[in-house]
Amino acid sequence: MLRLLRRPEPITPQTPDEALVARAQRGESEAFRALFERHVLAVRRFLRDLIRQPDSADDATQETFARAHVQLPRLGERDRFKPWVFGIARNVAFEVKRVRQHQPLESDEDEGLPAAVLPAPDPERTLLDRELEGQLSAALADLSEPRRAALLLRLDHGLSYDEIAAAMGWTLPMVKNEIHRARLALRAALLPHLGGPT
Repeated sequence: MLRLLRRPEPITPQTPDEALVARAQRGESEAFRALFERHVLAVRRFLRDLIRQPDSADDATQETFARAHVQLPRLGERDRFKPWVFGIARNVAFEVKRVRQHQPLESDEDEGLPAAVLPAPDPERTLLDRELEGQLSAALADLSEPRRAALLLRLDHGLSYDEIAAAMGWTLPMVKNEIHRARLALRAALLPHLGGPT
């Protein structure tokens, strides 16, 4: 008896990541392309925050998804794609920074700063905003790379503590501790510039 071949369900914005992963693992290139399109902007932003050089971050984004494609068969049914791909991105970023440490430094002071605040009518206020952005960037740069990555995954990308634990390969208590310490360090660095108690 012949079995009827069913056409795969169409991929829509509502198709869950888990279904896309399962289909991509069966060899459907459109499913992996949908995962790429869904997550590439967030991964690129995360890498730009970590690497702080747009060209290197763009290359690292491509490398992240190339590795994800190769390693996709290893992704288990209970694993979630988003924290998993952020974990790959984190490893790629650390490799890029390790290689860069052995290369001559380029002076690009404004690279990697947060986006400028909307222009204020008051020039003094604009200057203060820029100074605060610089202080925030410097405070983030002073964090250890793993701690900064965990904080960015939480604040900038909205991952849960469980998802961050999966992405970083940490225990849940370690995630909470590292993010708490990162927030304390940022607060200590920024309070003097906000007019708060030191």
